[in-house]
Amino acid sequence: MFSKEESRRLRQEFWISFGKSFPRKWILYNTKLKGLSFKFHFDTKKALVALDLEDDLEHRIKYWEKLTALQSILLDEYLPNAIYDETYILDNYKEISRIYVPLEQKVSIHNKNSWQDVMVFFNETMSLFEAFFMEYKEVIEG
Repeated sequence: MFSKEESRRLRQEFWISFGKSFPRKWILYNTKLKGLSFKFHFDTKKALVALDLEDDLEHRIKYWEKLTALQSILLDEYLPNAIYDETYILDNYKEISRIYVPLEQKVSIHNKNSWQDVMVFFNETMSLFEAFFMEYKEVIEG
């Protein structure tokens, strides 16, 4: 077990190391579409890359319908392992809609031996997610 301080330090060390290993500007919250953002997630049990819809229900439904219409393109041409989850419940019990790609191996942010695999996964997966988004942004916001 790690103390809260040790855990915080390891998390900080991972993200600093990731930024240095793959120095680029990610879209993340800068999608220019209200309530639509990209996220990296890495904790003691899993790692994933996600596109989250967190706005009011009206915006979520609008964007979800567009993203669902593009589902076969995303799966066939970009991310075959992407999972569409219209009602995803976050740890804080907030309901969002999420499209995500989990890393299919057991990893932990507390285990430095898994960091390199996660960093490569994050870089490759988010790059493909962003390429899809940039190609179809006009359709999504339409």
